[in-house]
Amino acid sequence: MNTIQPIDIIILSNAPGEVTTWVRPVVRSLRAKLGDDRSSVRISVIMSPCPNASGREVQILSTYNEIDRVQSAEHFTKFLIWGKTADNWEWREKGVVIFLGGDQFYPVVIGKRLGYQTVVYAEWIGRWQGSIDRFAVMNAQVIEKVKPQYIDKFTVVGDLMVESQSSLNPDAIKSQNDNMTIGLLVGSKVAKLGMGLPLMLAIAEYIQAKYPQVKFIIPLAPTIDLATISKYGDPLNNPAIAMVNGAASTLNEDESGFYLQTAKGLKVAVNTDFPAYDLLTECTLCLTTIGANTAELGALGVPMIVILPMQQLDAMRAWDGGLGVLVNLPLIGSPIAKLVNTIAFRALKDRKLAWPNIWANQREIVPELIGDLDAKTVAEFTIDYLEHPEKLVTMKTELRQVRGAAGAADKLAAIVEGLL
Repeated sequence: MNTIQPIDIIILSNAPGEVTTWVRPVVRSLRAKLGDDRSSVRISVIMSPCPNASGREVQILSTYNEIDRVQSAEHFTKFLIWGKTADNWEWREKGVVIFLGGDQFYPVVIGKRLGYQTVVYAEWIGRWQGSIDRFAVMNAQVIEKVKPQYIDKFTVVGDLMVESQSSLNPDAIKSQNDNMTIGLLVGSKVAKLGMGLPLMLAIAEYIQAKYPQVKFIIPLAPTIDLATISKYGDPLNNPAIAMVNGAASTLNEDESGFYLQTAKGLKVAVNTDFPAYDLLTECTLCLTTIGANTAELGALGVPMIVILPMQQLDAMRAWDGGLGVLVNLPLIGSPIAKLVNTIAFRALKDRKLAWPNIWANQREIVPELIGDLDAKTVAEFTIDYLEHPEKLVTMKTELRQVRGAAGAADKLAAIVEGLL
């Protein structure tokens, strides 16, 4: 695209999942479509507060070569109210605000102040329909909720989560052999790590006792560092280890890299590369928590078992928006979290939470185990899949069929180009 008048593109985002699965493919498509001349097109990312944030979002965004400027969430309120960034950024006369996470009201305010057009990516519902210029939505069901006078603003682009691995050829997934590898995706949020890491390590101990040849690996989320993963393996820092009868661990390093070791001698390699798609596609299957990782595994066609331990209802505080603020308040946060989670999981009792199952309209393609989980039960469930590889083949086939076509990021970029 040849741009005569220099433009600014502002991307609003808020959480680690959005940063890695939404922002990354979109900025790549924007550069591919609008060009890499920074004097013509400048891309800035502004983060808004989120209870699920890890604190490393800015560091991750800074590794995306397509982005020119990044502002952390701590400065967002000042920018929203007064229009001032921490570093007093100047803004070009023409631009577009793209919403990729947070509150859909934010692009309304920022777009009005700067005189920029606005694009919102919406998974489930498009809000502020009279004030937003264009909506890029995940599927046609979103459009069914749109007021008739605003229908022309909406375009179905598809699921951005599928884009996160679109550069991989699905036919390149390697066949498995006798040296099976199980990936342990322990989560990227504190609420999931506390119970998820020790429980998954205990599950791995049980499996390896029966099948010593099985290897285990933890592909570390980009928002979690080695010090954090080590902390949640330490009983002195993580009381949830005893709560789930999980396995404690220590972080060690040898010539092959970092690994977690348990008292029973289990060694689990810790991989810090991101994205770790080549590694994941070599896994026989993965144990994972709910979240964006289920979408990535599904898009890669990697079989998975989704586990969500619920031994401590007040520990689950990974909610967005106002609920996220309430459940994390001092003193009253714990009872509120317990009440909210009890109500939420009763309501979701008959609903599937993993993305592949959502894509399949609540048909269970990948198993979801939720409740007071113990390592032996989950391990035996996992072993059944290892001993019946035809189940893994069926799951992989169904994942490829349901994941949807790539192209959402390119379609969103085309909408932006059209506005310019």
